[in-house]
Amino acid sequence: MYVWFASLLAGLVLLLLPAVRRTYFPHLFQDARYIAKAAWFGLRLARYRTRRPFYSLLERFTDAARTHPNKPFIHFEGATYTYLEVDRLSNRVANALRTCGGVTQGDTVALFLANEPCFVWTWLGLAKLGCAAALLNCNIRSRSLLHCFSCCGAKVIIAAAELRDAVQEVLPALRQQSISVYILSDGGHGDGILPLSGEISRASDEAPPASLRAKVTMKSVALYIYTSGTTGLPKAALVTQERVWAASFIQSMSGVTSQDVFYINLPLYHSAGFLIGLTGSIERGGTVVLKRKFSASQFWDDCRKYNVTVTQYIGETLRYLCNTPKVRGNEKEHSVRIAIGNGVRTEVWTEFLKRFGNISVRELYAATEGNVGFINYTDRVGVVGRVNFLHSRMFPYALIKFDTEKEEPVRNSLGLCVKAAKGETGLLVGKITKRSPFVGYAGNKQQTEKKRLCDVFVKGDLYFDSGDLLRIDQDNFVYFLDRVGDTFRWKGENVATTEVSDILAMVDSIEEANVYGVTVEGHEGRIGMAAVTLRDGKTFDCVGTYSHLANYLPPYARPHFIRIQSSLEVTGTFKMKKVKLVEEGFNPGIVQDCLYFLDLGAKNFVPLTEELYEAIVSRQIKL
Repeated sequence: MYVWFASLLAGLVLLLLPAVRRTYFPHLFQDARYIAKAAWFGLRLARYRTRRPFYSLLERFTDAARTHPNKPFIHFEGATYTYLEVDRLSNRVANALRTCGGVTQGDTVALFLANEPCFVWTWLGLAKLGCAAALLNCNIRSRSLLHCFSCCGAKVIIAAAELRDAVQEVLPALRQQSISVYILSDGGHGDGILPLSGEISRASDEAPPASLRAKVTMKSVALYIYTSGTTGLPKAALVTQERVWAASFIQSMSGVTSQDVFYINLPLYHSAGFLIGLTGSIERGGTVVLKRKFSASQFWDDCRKYNVTVTQYIGETLRYLCNTPKVRGNEKEHSVRIAIGNGVRTEVWTEFLKRFGNISVRELYAATEGNVGFINYTDRVGVVGRVNFLHSRMFPYALIKFDTEKEEPVRNSLGLCVKAAKGETGLLVGKITKRSPFVGYAGNKQQTEKKRLCDVFVKGDLYFDSGDLLRIDQDNFVYFLDRVGDTFRWKGENVATTEVSDILAMVDSIEEANVYGVTVEGHEGRIGMAAVTLRDGKTFDCVGTYSHLANYLPPYARPHFIRIQSSLEVTGTFKMKKVKLVEEGFNPGIVQDCLYFLDLGAKNFVPLTEELYEAIVSRQIKL
């Protein structure tokens, strides 16, 4: 009797277990797989820390060049470069720089290049010499370019031929610092600018001795990647060899294999394109399709041509794809199965899946210099990840209450921060530990210290201030909500408001400028807007302001809306107030001040009328 009853009970339990799991633990298997993968890569990283000689991602690449030399590594504009070819080209770069440039282990070399294959083998060549590479944004000019170059301590700059004029503009300052300037071209340039392509073609393609990089360790700086900040100029985030390894694992965590073809359509000077796209593909031993610049009209044709299986995105790029005209035939006929990126809105995400098929969107949250990140390993639309036990133990983090008016964390009577409740918006902070360090910014101690938050939960503790607002719901899903402070994101680029304010203040008619980002319906991120005051007796110079901004700022950083005010409102500590300005936006029906719009066609600022406003929000005018 008891045996029969026990058997019946066991049978019922077995029958009910799947239903119980689906009801109460619907993501149990996904969580388990993610935790197992994370643990495995944690062990790999620990093993690399102790391996002698040091095994870097460069060695991972050279191993791949030996094991599958003829496998395509890079497809670019109809040309294909195998692993062996890229390896030999990187040897030539290393040998040329070693002999003609005197570049040695420990030097930092700035790369001022757009997306093209030579970016890849030039970086690999530098790595073979034990050098760090500073990845300069090829859109920056003048003061920003000089700042980015100088703060990393580089002694050499290698620029693309098409960027010669930008280099020429800052050449006198580079000369004063005894900087060696190379252009990837064959012809002579004079003015102290040296052609490098000829030296590379004449150099040996034999691998330089590994002893040239013998001092490189897991803690050595591998890269400087620039991120906009509150200083008004980009900050050089120090990316160590350990961080390069950790970032390269994101592809595998997302389900990418060595057989996949990865489409890099984002800039290589950004962490997304370089770390997730390029180094991730090297870690996997896969093939990349490199694009000079994202093109919505060519995207799916490229994917079909090269049998792309994995692509990356920012929110804007998926929206561009969704906005392309629908074509005849099945738009779901392609090989793309995974998309990795960040910043996509829920409605765009939903439309993208509906229109282009069942693609696993691996939305993630991370910062170049940050010490905590998330990845959406489920199919839940709109989230950046999930809370799980292993992740929170290995990389302690929390969401804390944040006062958006004062732009500072809320603290209790003891001077400690207050945790945000489930479902409540909070500022993400990551505990600074040996496993999750915050290395900081090159040549910028002030900004490094500003990102360190002390006395968070106990006196003396130290956390990294992400500057981002997130939310964790009752089911432990994590949502990214917004940025705080003096940075906003437009066209996939971070824009430092103080930098734009400084540039605007150089205009003869403008006294002061308060720059901020405002939302535009149907667009990702925030577009630039500035509230300005005018100098006594001056009127707003529409044409002159446009020309000035075009000369000093890349297109994504130029404010598209100008609001003329009699005075700028400031706080008690003389910080410019932005919350109300952001809320009011650029609607002439709400804003009583004079408003101007940046007319790209006319190359001018024009008065923003109700009719023009309606054309912008209805997307008749392209931003």
